[in-house]
Amino acid sequence: LLVSKDLGKHLLEVEDLLQKHGLLEADISAQTERVQALNAAALKFSELEGYQPCDPQIICNRVNHVQTCLEELEELAAKRRKELEDSRQLWTFFQEMEEAEAWIREKEKILAAKTCGRDLSSVMTLTNKHKTMLGELGNRRALLHQTMKKGEKILAKKSFSSVGIQEKMREVCLRWKKLEEVTGLHQQRLEDALNFFQFSAETDDLVAWLQDTYRIVSSDDFGHDDYSSQALLRKHRAVVDEVEKHRAAVLSLRKQLALLAPDHRQGVDIQIRVVEVEQLYGEVAEVAVLRTQWLQDALAVYRMFSEVHACEVWVDEKEQWLEKMEVPEELDEVEVVQHRFESLDQEMNSVMGRILDVNQVVQQLVDGGHPSSDEVRSCQDHLNSRWNRVVELVENKKSQLSSVLKIQNFLLEC
Repeated sequence: LLVSKDLGKHLLEVEDLLQKHGLLEADISAQTERVQALNAAALKFSELEGYQPCDPQIICNRVNHVQTCLEELEELAAKRRKELEDSRQLWTFFQEMEEAEAWIREKEKILAAKTCGRDLSSVMTLTNKHKTMLGELGNRRALLHQTMKKGEKILAKKSFSSVGIQEKMREVCLRWKKLEEVTGLHQQRLEDALNFFQFSAETDDLVAWLQDTYRIVSSDDFGHDDYSSQALLRKHRAVVDEVEKHRAAVLSLRKQLALLAPDHRQGVDIQIRVVEVEQLYGEVAEVAVLRTQWLQDALAVYRMFSEVHACEVWVDEKEQWLEKMEVPEELDEVEVVQHRFESLDQEMNSVMGRILDVNQVVQQLVDGGHPSSDEVRSCQDHLNSRWNRVVELVENKKSQLSSVLKIQNFLLEC
């Protein structure tokens, strides 16, 4: 049993042989105690004085022979245990290598069947799963490294043929290297897909924002008075600021596109999408500028109407006063009226300046092609007409006062 060359052909068989060898070692251990007891008893016969039933030398020789046989048996048992343990180490190595190969084959099949997703959500899900697999890959790499060290130790002992061990190590190393390459390529494809779908999502968000902004800046609501137009203009300026802030994002689209993987950036759809975004942004920016001008024009119109109304109120008041006023014939009363006209002249100079400003604003609106040019021009003509009427009345009253003064002065001289 101890000189048997059967060291097992697989791990389970070696484990079975080791179990049987353990029983044999236990039996040898039990027999060792018995042999030692028998040898001790036998040696007592070699030490007897007087009558000796057997030659002491024969007894010693027999004891030495049995002891030597026992020691040889123990040496054989130790040698076979070492051989069996070496065999177990060898088959453990092969089993671990087979398990590693099976794991590699499984992951190769999974990677071969994996896609990169169809949208941002699916790509992120696959990316998270791939990160989990990378963790498994790291753990398996550490285990394989330990198994490789076991193989190197077996080779160093030179207990078995190195051909099979080296071939298995080389084969598994090649498959592992290929698996890491495939894993790296799949990770790169996932990263490329993630970058592409993130770019697409950001582009879609930008398009949605531009479309909403276009609806805002193309509104035909310019307010109904000075206050509402100012409020709309303030809101619009905030929108214009946002449009300007998004300019950098639009300008960077082509740079971001150039950073995508060739398969993604060379797609016709994505290139058309970028052009559409650039065109849409240009339209939004252009319409925003136009709306700024339209709101400013509307504000100018409402302010002009307000100024016209204020001037006309003054004109109404003076026109009524002038029409009702009768030129007095008494000198002292004439002088009072004359002082009033001096104050009126100052007021008229002030109002005249305001009317000139109104005329200037009207001319700017008309020259700028404002859609309410006819209405503005009509308002201007009406104001100027009434102003001329007041000027005419003032001149007429002044002429009458001058005539009365001349008559009164003549009478005083007489």
